[in-house]
Amino acid sequence: MKPFTKPEKISLVIIFAVLVAVSVPNFIVSLRRARDQVRRDDMGVLVHALDEYAADNRSLPLASPDGRIMDCLKPGDKPVKDKRGFWIVNPIPCEWGKDALTDLITGKVYMPILPRDPDYQKDSSYLYFSDGNRYQLYAAMEGMDEAEVDPKIIARNLMCGVEICNVGRSYNVPTDISIEEYDKLLLDTNVEK
Repeated sequence: MKPFTKPEKISLVIIFAVLVAVSVPNFIVSLRRARDQVRRDDMGVLVHALDEYAADNRSLPLASPDGRIMDCLKPGDKPVKDKRGFWIVNPIPCEWGKDALTDLITGKVYMPILPRDPDYQKDSSYLYFSDGNRYQLYAAMEGMDEAEVDPKIIARNLMCGVEICNVGRSYNVPTDISIEEYDKLLLDTNVEK
């Protein structure tokens, strides 16, 4: 068998270079789309769990100032009843990807582990706001061409970790204004009537 000639070797290198140049960007796009699909799925599962939580408890877990769900307890803490028979619970913020969404009184588990952004190593995160009656949940899709990407959410300049949030889901409030702004808008509308 004869070895390749120099022009044949050059031709092979060019062919391989073209194949790599064509396939690597497509591979990178497919990885990005896969991470964005994980975000979509995480948000859907979390919305379902929050809806079930609200149906059982007639309220939603509150949000911490940094956008986490306030539904966890310090190790060793447990709910106690006061003299009037009311439960006293001192929840702390839950960690995305580590803690469960649980009814702290009954122990019912709504999600065994809260989801976390697939790029959490790069400090990307989900963002949660709630006043107990409404919630907003945000994520940052990598693909700006994704159907859910909302310029109104981007304009709010909310930070999903190190990225600007660009998609959101909510209950009983739009995603393009804060819960407080929405409450004020409702109050102003009722005052005018």
